[in-house]
Amino acid sequence: MKRLKKYSFLSVSFLGVAIFYLIPFGYLIYYSLVDNPVRGSFAGLDNYIAILHNQAFLKALKNTVLFSALSVPLAVGLSLLMALALEEKIPGKSLFRTIFLSPLMVPSASVMLVWQVLFCYNGTINRFLAHLGHGKTDFLKSDYGLLVVLLLFLWKNLGYYMIIYMAALNEIPGELLEAARMDGGSGFQSFWYIKLPYLSPSILFVGLMAIVGSFKIFKEVYLLAGAHPNDSLYLLQHFMNNTFLAFDYQKLATAAVLMCVGLTLIISLLFFLENRVGRNLEG
Repeated sequence: MKRLKKYSFLSVSFLGVAIFYLIPFGYLIYYSLVDNPVRGSFAGLDNYIAILHNQAFLKALKNTVLFSALSVPLAVGLSLLMALALEEKIPGKSLFRTIFLSPLMVPSASVMLVWQVLFCYNGTINRFLAHLGHGKTDFLKSDYGLLVVLLLFLWKNLGYYMIIYMAALNEIPGELLEAARMDGGSGFQSFWYIKLPYLSPSILFVGLMAIVGSFKIFKEVYLLAGAHPNDSLYLLQHFMNNTFLAFDYQKLATAAVLMCVGLTLIISLLFFLENRVGRNLEG
């Protein structure tokens, strides 16, 4: 009876997951394997082969992978350094914490306006560079566009990731750190042998959040540069958005499935590495 009651409660959640996630994802896979949503003739892997030869998709994939490869390690590492710095007894700690968290309270549209004022052709950055004798650069329409979005991503998210690390650091038993200090252990040894094993689940979580955030940067780029930005800012979300507007469901579904498979492999690799590193540190 208890088991039946347990499964009856779980069935409600499973039904919601099935309706809003599993069934739509099943349709997505179906659309990626047919030649037309009306005829529904089986096309095998033709859609996948076609999209892997699509230049717009390849450009978007390259830019997205490059952005994630740059933003995720920087976000994970810099936020950890910030948390470790704020753990020390430094003056103005509360003020710095507030400054780092302030981007979370600012609406995205307002942030985009500030970023446009800073980095547009006649913006603040170009005016400052002109005083130094440098020519003007339209950052958002040049190869520097990805760097601008990278700075925006870090500015918006470092404070949130820092708080996650600070919460994890507060859970480390103080007696372990005190014992290491009394035994003559250096600050680096305390970090490597005590703090890092406790922080490894938080590092994994922040890494996952950063990966997902790097793939969801479309809203900011869209507000900055529109639906058809410079080639350096053309991301997978732009490709999918423009494909959806063109009603090309096969291409859209195929790109979404490939993106899902890629993210699943990356996340699985992160879990594997976290388990290996955790065992090595504990051993």
